[in-house]
Amino acid sequence: MTSELVTPENLITEFCALWTDADVAKIIEYFTEDAVYHNIPMEPVSGKEAIKAFIEGFILAFGGIDFQVKRQVASGDVVMNERVDVFTINGAEVALPVMGVFEVRDRKISAWRDYFDMAPITAAAGQG
Repeated sequence: MTSELVTPENLITEFCALWTDADVAKIIEYFTEDAVYHNIPMEPVSGKEAIKAFIEGFILAFGGIDFQVKRQVASGDVVMNERVDVFTINGAEVALPVMGVFEVRDRKISAWRDYFDMAPITAAAGQG
């Protein structure tokens, strides 16, 4: 994105679109060095390198993810989106409803929290 046109909302829209390609190198560049990524049912992951390792493991296991954003709102440096993350576990497509909260600092994601129910993931993982 050109620096003058980067708003927190535009940044998050672009970030969410990247996940279908499963390019960890591109995805990780959207984070600050001290970012915190927290999938609320799990423990938070702190720091860009730890987030990179987490994302690499996730993509290795599940491949790309289609973030289907249904609604997105922004207020200052906070962007929230309601979305359905679609990916495959054990050959089964999983459509996971997610509420995401992103905090942006200096045109990078400094905090990302996703709220979702683990049941669809657990059910799909139990198959096969």
